[in-house]
Amino acid sequence: MKPDVFLTGAAMTPFARHDDQSMQDLTQSAALGALRDAGVALDEIDAMYAANVYGGMVLGQVLMRDLGITGPALYNVENACASGATAVHLACQALRLGLYETVLVWGVEQLTKLGGGTIPLQRNDYKTDRYARQGMTLPTVYAMRGMRYLHERNEGPELLAQIAVKNRRHGARNPLAQQRKPVTVEEVLSSRPVAEPLTLLQCCPSLVDGAAAVVLTTKPLADGRPKVRILGSAVQSGHIEAGCDNILDAEITARTARLAYEQAGLGPEDVDVVELHDAFTIAELLYYEALGLARPGEAGDLLRRGETQLGGRVPVNPSGGLLAKGHPLGATGVAQMVEIAWQLQERAEGRQVEGARIGLTQCTGGGIAGVDHAASSVHILGV
Repeated sequence: MKPDVFLTGAAMTPFARHDDQSMQDLTQSAALGALRDAGVALDEIDAMYAANVYGGMVLGQVLMRDLGITGPALYNVENACASGATAVHLACQALRLGLYETVLVWGVEQLTKLGGGTIPLQRNDYKTDRYARQGMTLPTVYAMRGMRYLHERNEGPELLAQIAVKNRRHGARNPLAQQRKPVTVEEVLSSRPVAEPLTLLQCCPSLVDGAAAVVLTTKPLADGRPKVRILGSAVQSGHIEAGCDNILDAEITARTARLAYEQAGLGPEDVDVVELHDAFTIAELLYYEALGLARPGEAGDLLRRGETQLGGRVPVNPSGGLLAKGHPLGATGVAQMVEIAWQLQERAEGRQVEGARIGLTQCTGGGIAGVDHAASSVHILGV
């Protein structure tokens, strides 16, 4: 029988612009915070998993050097926006195989050093990537999905704006979120156009720094606060899509979610709280259906009924999500785990989902010409 994997420590920095801190400062703050939270000493760590997208070669070793953790195995993980969640998945696999007993997983990014702008779909290979040749970027991809969604579902742009309103309202309760100002539908729709129908307030901030860390272990736990267990952990890559693909079908996320639900022995109806990849407003609506929170065609109704807001049946992105909390790529998937752990242990002060026992995180990563997404990850946690 494979051992249970527990998440015993969780910490993150504020997601913000950190001009006075280095990536090393951010990482060490989150890592030491998670170790303190778990009551684990540096010499008890058997292995480390470092998630990052733009930091460069052997980044994890560089970031940990000054803490003196230079002996254990350290794995640097890059999987676009799903890097952090992929690192957690790999750590869970190793723990269940008995390779290690206690590991530290962290993600970090310092996007403000890049100077802003859109993130490329993939490497700028204009000879082989027809999307790159056409100037395709992530905002334009999601804008096409948004336009198609509004057309097929006979909806108005106000529906998309309501996602931003909900998540900004949640983010206003989160002291670690980058954007903490509530907005109205009118403000969202009148913000600067990015790619029709998306406006600026419907896109996650691209200038943000931050780090998040968790401690995972298979060791017996002492009595105390509720024990958070990893019930399901799945990562998948996208299929090649021949011919005209359905841009509203988040197939990779639905497939990954099915694997995670099967591992956990649970279904969408059992989930109490969700942190999902709302890089753009339309994404959240598509993922409602891919994760089974709403039946096909009913995501808009789920939102309108208030079921995904705090106080609703299954609150989604109580942290504020990427739209409000921010999206430092390598840190995002780990930060989602931090939020869900806090929710399940009733430590999410100001935004607590009452009675939450089962939580789900979902994070996609990257875009490749002819493929839905490069990667998708889903984790299910429970107490």
